[in-house]
Amino acid sequence: MRWSPHVTVSTVIEDNNRFLLVEEQVNGQIVWNQPAGHLEPNESLIQAACRETLEETGYSIEVNALLGVYQSKAGAKNETYLRICFIGAVLTYDPELPLDTGIIQAKWLSREQVEEKRALMRSPTVISVIDDYLLGTRYPLSLISTILS
Repeated sequence: MRWSPHVTVSTVIEDNNRFLLVEEQVNGQIVWNQPAGHLEPNESLIQAACRETLEETGYSIEVNALLGVYQSKAGAKNETYLRICFIGAVLTYDPELPLDTGIIQAKWLSREQVEEKRALMRSPTVISVIDDYLLGTRYPLSLISTILS
């Protein structure tokens, strides 16, 4: 059997002490997550982070730092996920943009509001990355090399 981790990206977007999260329906459950998703073929990690954020929230962003790389296990199959998390800033917002299938809404939440929803987080990584962001964790984007040829 071939083992392969799921490579995902996510973004932490903060504005006035509030964080951009998405409420989504996954396997019949309502959960909360950062804008996040899978890396697609021929796409850089940064392109994936920007695309996923736009598709799930309607916000175009610029990525300005790497927050970290997070390994976790989740789901009924206890699958391994490798989440590359970025810090971004909003450039524009399109409220008319249809959101990805399963996304109920994008919402700005304070750290306290996120904590109140802890049991509804899609992954424990959601709160971990917010806390790392609040601690001031930042890595330069130059740590990432993209070689797609």
